[in-house]
Amino acid sequence: MPPTTALLVIDMQNTTVAMAYRAAETVAAIAGLGERARAAGVPVVTVRQQDAGMVPGTEGWRVVPELAPREGEPVVDKTTPDSFLGTDLDAVLTARGVTEVIVTGFATEVCVDTTARQALSRGYDLVVVADGHTTSVRTGADTDLVPADRSIAQYNAVYRTIGWPGRRIQVRAAADVDFGAPEGAREVRPA
Repeated sequence: MPPTTALLVIDMQNTTVAMAYRAAETVAAIAGLGERARAAGVPVVTVRQQDAGMVPGTEGWRVVPELAPREGEPVVDKTTPDSFLGTDLDAVLTARGVTEVIVTGFATEVCVDTTARQALSRGYDLVVVADGHTTSVRTGADTDLVPADRSIAQYNAVYRTIGWPGRRIQVRAAADVDFGAPEGAREVRPA
């Protein structure tokens, strides 16, 4: 049976995008995915972080204009890196019959990774968009952090090799995400 898919757009807010590595390219990749998803009738679910630095209603908290949710699309507000914890994300997906999530957003090694693993633990198949997630630009003070490009590459490699019993995991470039082909017809290509 083909999966019922949803596109998750995690924390692509003004504050996070302003500090993101390859921000314009990542926003463009996700925007293209969003347009294709909507054209195929695939739900686009926007997830927004709320915390002391991103207070609801402020400019920094708002989703960047290119990725702003359309009227009637689900929006999930969260306060932790896990988009499922203490939110209605699982209920939103279940109500739409979703069995597979396509994960995009900010930050690769925090909210994107945590949400992806939680999706797997909750029974969802997973597509990680190789060029649709990003992390913060590294500065000279970030000596303990892996450079942004290596961090993104590392997480893509992890999801190409990780095993999760009973789950299908794919890493695909945004251009290779197919919203219309049934499961058996999908070609899995490394990104």
